[in-house]
Amino acid sequence: MTVVVNGETRELRDGATVVELLSAMDLSAEARGIAVARNGGIVLRAEWVNTTLAPDDHVEVLHAVQGG
Repeated sequence: MTVVVNGETRELRDGATVVELLSAMDLSAEARGIAVARNGGIVLRAEWVNTTLAPDDHVEVLHAVQGG
């Protein structure tokens, strides 16, 4: 299925979860500083494993980094 992630289309298997999306982006669901929004709503970290994405979903993945 096709979803839009951070403004770019991405192919995922049907029924993929937020955790699987993060893995496909080489991000760990266990990493700190990651936030996910799906279709304009925040997805709580505790729900990532059970949140199934649907075709044409719009997902924003934010990864905070520290710098100076």
